[in-house]
Amino acid sequence: MPPDDTQLPRWRCTVAYDGTGFDGWQSQPGGNAVQDVIERRLAEIFGRAVRVHGSGRTDAGVHARGQVFHFEADWRHGAAKLIAALRGGLPPTIQVTAARRVAADFHARFSATGKIYRYEILHGGAAGPFEFRHCWAVPRKLDLAAMRAAAAGLRGRHDFRAFCADNGAEGGSTVRNLRRLDVAARGRRVSITAEADGFLYKMVRSLVGALVAAGQGRLTPEEIAALLRGGRRTHRVETVPPQGLFLVRVIYGRVGLTGKRVRGEGTPPTSE
Repeated sequence: MPPDDTQLPRWRCTVAYDGTGFDGWQSQPGGNAVQDVIERRLAEIFGRAVRVHGSGRTDAGVHARGQVFHFEADWRHGAAKLIAALRGGLPPTIQVTAARRVAADFHARFSATGKIYRYEILHGGAAGPFEFRHCWAVPRKLDLAAMRAAAAGLRGRHDFRAFCADNGAEGGSTVRNLRRLDVAARGRRVSITAEADGFLYKMVRSLVGALVAAGQGRLTPEEIAALLRGGRRTHRVETVPPQGLFLVRVIYGRVGLTGKRVRGEGTPPTSE
């Protein structure tokens, strides 16, 4: 008889992955999602099916530096050995970077209080052979001042239905608190960082689309603010390609956390 997962220890893990070639995070019928790969490795470790619960979905082609998931299993060898066991059977494009034992009231999705995403752009030319999978190349240079002015009008608590790809079809509130929307540049690289208490379907890529439109002179900051107030998705808001988007961090309060966090050896620090 399979074990009752509700009575087993709960483990929280942080995972980084290159989303190129995967069907997003969430399990898919073809078995080519990041969640599917991790669940297959856990089944090998524990000799049974182990269900993983993620902090949220990332689309096909989107990357993560700090995706979080939890699962229940009777692992008695410590967090460092759990990281090693997971890494031992995962492809190099998926790496568990941290693990810790947590209390039963922790949930990777429902305990989260916010998320941080970053979108990478190269402007003024094509991307190189080692860059094109992890950024969006925009041929012409962007007007950064216009992008920053547009970003300022989007920050705060608003109804972001106009920047939701399904226009609210999933139901529920489309109000979110966009705590941060920053545009930073270094050379040809432009990084757009978004932090909110939650994001709607393809919201970050839609926000970036609006900012890039401002940077190209196709939309003014005032027009973008009007689209936000209008509360309706239109063709003027474009969803940018997935490969430039990274889930950087999932933010949690102190609920449900027990034990000491352990990082994988050789892993760059994450801002968890």
